[in-house]
Amino acid sequence: MTILLITFVVLLIIGMPISFVIGLAGLAFFASTPDIPFSIAVQRIVAQTQSYSFLAVPFFIFAGNLMNESGITRRLLGLASILTRRMYGGMAQVSVVMSTLMGGVSGSATADAAMETRILGPEMMKRGYPKGYITAVNCLTGLITATIPPSLGLILYGYIGEVSIGRLFCAGIFPGVLMMAVLMLTVNITSRFKGYEKPAPETPRVSGKELFDNLKDSIWALLFPVILIVGIRVGVCTPSEAGAFAVFYAILVGAFVYHEFSFQGFLGALKTSMVDTAAVMLIVTLSGPFSYSVTYENLPQALSTFIFGITENPQLLVIIILLFLFVMGMFLDSNVNFLLLTPIFLPMVRQVGIDPVHFGVLMATIVTMGVMTPPIGSALYTVCGILDCPVEEYTKEAMPFFFAILLEMIILVFFPDIVLFLPNLVYGSY
Repeated sequence: MTILLITFVVLLIIGMPISFVIGLAGLAFFASTPDIPFSIAVQRIVAQTQSYSFLAVPFFIFAGNLMNESGITRRLLGLASILTRRMYGGMAQVSVVMSTLMGGVSGSATADAAMETRILGPEMMKRGYPKGYITAVNCLTGLITATIPPSLGLILYGYIGEVSIGRLFCAGIFPGVLMMAVLMLTVNITSRFKGYEKPAPETPRVSGKELFDNLKDSIWALLFPVILIVGIRVGVCTPSEAGAFAVFYAILVGAFVYHEFSFQGFLGALKTSMVDTAAVMLIVTLSGPFSYSVTYENLPQALSTFIFGITENPQLLVIIILLFLFVMGMFLDSNVNFLLLTPIFLPMVRQVGIDPVHFGVLMATIVTMGVMTPPIGSALYTVCGILDCPVEEYTKEAMPFFFAILLEMIILVFFPDIVLFLPNLVYGSY
């Protein structure tokens, strides 16, 4: 275990890509443990790919990229702009609503944050928002996609922990809407306090006809997560088949409903999806030897004993685990945290009676927030790079949003029915 941890920390410090950090640390463990045949390391790498349910990941990545090429994003932006035009911090509020609507399309917090920063960033700068606030809002509102289906984090968690992905999809909807409300309130307060974009008195109210026309134009995107959940629930398709359907759905809507889908757009989405999927799969495969090493050394049991030594209160136990996940998220990619830490913490929370679906939504949120925090947050550096914003400015402006999200997490810990009401209604109680 010493070799494993030392190799992991040293490679991480020198800046090696995280997939190779994990893979080489696992191989170092096998090389230093003569009792275990080295061939097992190779077997574990191959075994990580042998899952039918994991096909959902590349399918949903591809579907999200196709939808961005099909005109859906532009229509959702128009709907979000209408709904928020009489609010303080109008363009920042657009980002929050847009992330909620896009949650059922992109499934990726980093992709959503980057897309919104490119689209909304220049206009927000014209309206007087500083770069730090623009990047903070567009980055942290992307966290809503961590729970709104089809969240890639929930798919990974369900795949690794053998938890119903259909239940997880249902469970993420109310927390996602609650996060939208919390972040919109935070935008309102910070915009009033700092004097950002006060709505003009002459700004017209949203008429019923205008709202109806925009809803009609956006209905195909808004129906997408509903179709997925219903299809999985009634047994028409598995999560992997739902991912394949999502690809087909995106092509049909873009080509025959909005008439904006082109062959060049298809190739662009395919190329982006191949790169995104390859990055995820490299981490997934190379995590095999590392996960085996952790299990072989009984790290889950040791960590469980340590945490249970602090408290056996279910809520306090979950809060301690979430704090640990938050810290880990500052240094490791969210996909890595799902792959490595789900097998460690899921048995612990089950032992104290915490519903695995409830914990999955909490974990998906807190782990994904790691990509938005220094020092190694991928979404953070993506949005800051787009607008050439110093990380220090981003961090200062992001603090109210971090506190708001953590407050929401505490509410979800102590009121699990907010998470579990919808999956229990759709699937029935255990």
